[in-house]
Amino acid sequence: MLYWTQGGAERTAHRRYLIRKGELPLRIYADNAATTQTSELARRVMVDTMDRYWGNPSSLYSFGQEAAEVLYQARCDVAACLGAKPEEIYFTSGGSEADNQAIVSAAQLGKRKGKNHIITTPIEHHAVLHTVEKLAKEGFEVTYLPMDESGIVKVEDVAAAIRPETALVTVMFANNEIGTVQPIARIGALCREKGVVFHTDAVQAAGHLAIDVEEMNIDMLSLSGHKFHGPRGVGALYVRKKVPLLSFIQGGAQERGRRAGTENLPAIAGMAAALTEACAHIDEHYKYVSSLRDALIDGLSAIPHGALNGARAPRLPGNVNFCFEGIEGESLLLLLDDKGVSASSGSACTSGSLDPSHVLLAIGRPHEVAHGSLRLTLDYTNTMEEVNEIVAAVKEVVDYLRNMSPVWKALEKGERKYVI
Repeated sequence: MLYWTQGGAERTAHRRYLIRKGELPLRIYADNAATTQTSELARRVMVDTMDRYWGNPSSLYSFGQEAAEVLYQARCDVAACLGAKPEEIYFTSGGSEADNQAIVSAAQLGKRKGKNHIITTPIEHHAVLHTVEKLAKEGFEVTYLPMDESGIVKVEDVAAAIRPETALVTVMFANNEIGTVQPIARIGALCREKGVVFHTDAVQAAGHLAIDVEEMNIDMLSLSGHKFHGPRGVGALYVRKKVPLLSFIQGGAQERGRRAGTENLPAIAGMAAALTEACAHIDEHYKYVSSLRDALIDGLSAIPHGALNGARAPRLPGNVNFCFEGIEGESLLLLLDDKGVSASSGSACTSGSLDPSHVLLAIGRPHEVAHGSLRLTLDYTNTMEEVNEIVAAVKEVVDYLRNMSPVWKALEKGERKYVI
């Protein structure tokens, strides 16, 4: 179809034109926290890299050295976006691998110094939580910081949890489900003062929020290309020069001996291009997308017995997460999809699970309410017209589901008490 051969902005405009003509059904993508559409620039860079720089970057002959130059430039570009040095950037298969390598490295190195204590939060991505749980089975002690309905860590709680045997503090930059942004710079300063390694999962933040690892006293940071219009299957791990990093995958000497395996050069180059492009427009995109987010929050707030999950600010520019009492999230998503709205009930990694979100439970939502959650994540490719369509669709679907729900009928009759 001709539509798919055009550039990103042209493609979006053409789709809207066809929708208005009635030649295409309404389709609104509002799940950008799960993945974003690969940008035209990233695609061009990837194809060019495959065509011109197909040599192995580890080879000494010219084909390999030309590829090595592209790899180094990508490392420089990613570093520049983070305020880091090129030699502090390691390329990975994505955010999950980067999280795993950072946490395991810090824990094992701490153990060698007699430190076996890890501090984290109960609202982390499962790439962090499952890694920490595995370490706990190996003898590490884990402290989960207290969390209230705001979904924001209190720096004084971090300070109270740190002790002489603390090897690592890992707190995500911004939550993937409820979008709350943590006081990373203050936590980083505290950890630096106490001599504790500080890691942050910045998968949702990179390319959307300004990051400077030096100013924020971050020792390790994870990111993933497909969250800011880069390709899937590629990510990066920043490690401060003075912080040791253990090899996670054994084999060759790639990534300065810290990550074996021939580098996926087209994906790395595409990710670096996408991140550079995102950071160049970060202020204007933040302002625009935040206006869409606020309009969506205002529109959904008009639905009775619904509630925004997490503090309204500080929050990712495109994240809106609501609970609606008396309905079930899976039905809500399926009916919204029928109306052309793509959304989710939480993390894309757990979307197949029938269990309520661990994040919503951690901030105090009861099970029956957490089951009725809806995550809508917007991007600069969305419009205010689409926001209005989303609000109308959610209102209609919520009313429809409540009319069929025995739980809602019991609430209306006073047989059960409303929670929200």
